[in-house]
Amino acid sequence: SFFFFFFSVDRYYGKRLRIQSPLHQIDMATELEVQSERAFLKQPTVFLNAGKRRLLKGETKEKRTGRSRFYRDVGLGYKTPKSAISGKYIDKKCPFTGGVSIRGRILRGVVQSTKMKRSIIVRRDYLHFVKKYARFEKRHSNIPAHCSPAFIVKEGDVVTLGQCRPLSKTIRFNVLDSTAATGQGKKQFRVF
Repeated sequence: SFFFFFFSVDRYYGKRLRIQSPLHQIDMATELEVQSERAFLKQPTVFLNAGKRRLLKGETKEKRTGRSRFYRDVGLGYKTPKSAISGKYIDKKCPFTGGVSIRGRILRGVVQSTKMKRSIIVRRDYLHFVKKYARFEKRHSNIPAHCSPAFIVKEGDVVTLGQCRPLSKTIRFNVLDSTAATGQGKKQFRVF
């Protein structure tokens, strides 16, 4: 049954698997590392069988580049992260490698929770003016946002969010940039 699995995976993914030890430990191919879901994940604009195509004029097998990757510039002065260009992750909701465009509001806030998969909660602090007392009161709002695997975000980090189409029931923002936490607590009042 092991050899049937070996050949069926080889035929399905197009990559040869290597057996390392007599205990049949398998060194999986790069495609298998990316595949974390039950469905086969791929970028819709990238042709996966590029290695099997015929050579172009003046091209040799040694010069042929590796697997191509789709990425883009979201505009508004935000650079595409290097991890989005050279990474291997597949995320259709990523503004750099997926099909989501950024439009509308640009917000900044502090990461409050990273417990969800590829989603975070961002706390925004602001001042509200009370006319009767002619003074300001502190308020905050929590905004759920999609966080691409291009960013490694921890609680307390300051992130920049860009508005996009609704990605789920509550998520309407996407992370565009992040900076590491300074030293203040995550519940510290900070106006940006």
